[in-house]
Amino acid sequence: PEKIKYVAGRVKSFVECGYKPVVVVSAPGDTTDDLIKEAAAISSNPHIREMDMLLSTGEQKTIALLAMALWDMGQKVVSFTGQQLEIITDGNFSNARIRSLSSEKIVKALKKGYVAVVAGFQGISAAGEITTLGRGGSDLTAIAIASVLKARCKIFTDVEGIFTANPKVYAKAKKIDTISYDEMLEMASSGAGVMQARAVELAKNRNVPFEVASTFTRKKGTIVCGEDKLLEKLVVRSVTEDKDQAKINVSGVPDRPGIAADIFEALSNKNICVDMIIQSSAKSSPESKTPVNDISFTVKRSELARARKILESVRKKMQIRDIMIKENIAKVSIVGSGMKTHSGVASRLFRALAKNKINIEMISTSEIKISCVIDEKNTTKAVRVIAKEFRL
Repeated sequence: PEKIKYVAGRVKSFVECGYKPVVVVSAPGDTTDDLIKEAAAISSNPHIREMDMLLSTGEQKTIALLAMALWDMGQKVVSFTGQQLEIITDGNFSNARIRSLSSEKIVKALKKGYVAVVAGFQGISAAGEITTLGRGGSDLTAIAIASVLKARCKIFTDVEGIFTANPKVYAKAKKIDTISYDEMLEMASSGAGVMQARAVELAKNRNVPFEVASTFTRKKGTIVCGEDKLLEKLVVRSVTEDKDQAKINVSGVPDRPGIAADIFEALSNKNICVDMIIQSSAKSSPESKTPVNDISFTVKRSELARARKILESVRKKMQIRDIMIKENIAKVSIVGSGMKTHSGVASRLFRALAKNKINIEMISTSEIKISCVIDEKNTTKAVRVIAKEFRL
C-alpha cells in the first residue's frame, strides 16, 4: 500500500507541473510469479487461455488501487483495462502482439482533467478473448500508447537506468546516459531484464524516444533514442548475461535441402523462438547411404520441455537419429554500435575468456553484438572478466 501511495504522489506531482499523465502499470513485485505458482498448484499443465485470464488480474488490481489512492489525494482519475481501451491483439495467448489501439477514451479523459491509469501487459483479441503480451508486456503497452498519443514516454522501474553490466554481478558497472534503439534491442534480447525486447523494437519502428528511470528516486535515468542522436558511439557499451538458455542437438539429420526448414518450422508453428544455430558439415552415416549432419541450437530454458516434445513428435518423419539436451548453459553477450567500424573486438573477447579458462561452446554475431554460450557455472566470472577487459 505504501508504494502505491508513493506512486500516486509522484503522478500527482506531474499533474501539478502541468502534465497530463497516462500511467501504465504492471502487477506489483512477484504477483505474476505468485499467480503462476497458484496455477501450477491446481494443474500440472494449465490451459493457456485460462492462464491469460488469470495473469491479467494482477494489473487490474493495481490500476484500481492506484486510482483509489489518487482519488484520496483529490485527483480525478479513471482506470482502464486493455479490453476497455480496445487494445486489439492477435489470438496468440501468453505472447500476443498488438494489432491496433484506440486513443479515443484516453484523450476524452485527459480533456476532462482526469489522469488515465491503464493496465499494462494485456489486450483483447478480435474474437473477444483476453490476451497477455509476454513478460515485460507493460513496457509494450506504454510505448504503444505513447506512439498513438505522440507523447513523451518514461519507463519507471526498480533500477536507476541501463547499466554497462548487471550491477548485482559487477559492482563497478556504470549507468549509461544515452543508448541507441539498436543497442537497447540487442541488450534486451540478450538477457538484460530491464526492458522487453518487443517494446524497444516498437519504439524504434515508431521513433518513440523514452527514458528508463527509477520509480523511487528523482535521478535522471537512461535515454533510449535513435543512433543519430548519440554524441559518441562506444565500441562496447555493455555486457549482458542470460541463464534462461538450453542447448538442443539433433544429430544424424539427413543432409538434404529443406530438412533444417522443416525442423525449425515445426518449432515456429508452436511459437518456440530459436536463438543461436550451428550446423556441422555433412558426414557419411553407417546406417544410411545419405550423408548426415548435426544441428545445434538454443532455446529459452523455460520453453525446453515444449521444444523437446515437438521434436520427438517429428523425429521419425524427419529421420532424426538422436536428440540431446544440455540445460546448464548461459549466454554472455557484448553490445556496442561502434563494433561496426572497429576490428579486433571478437579476438579480445575470446582471448579474455580463454585466459580465464572459460570455454566457448557456441558463437553468434550481428553488426553490433557478439554472443557466446558458456557453462552456466562460469557466468558471473565471465561477466566480470569481460567488463574489466572493455572497461565497462
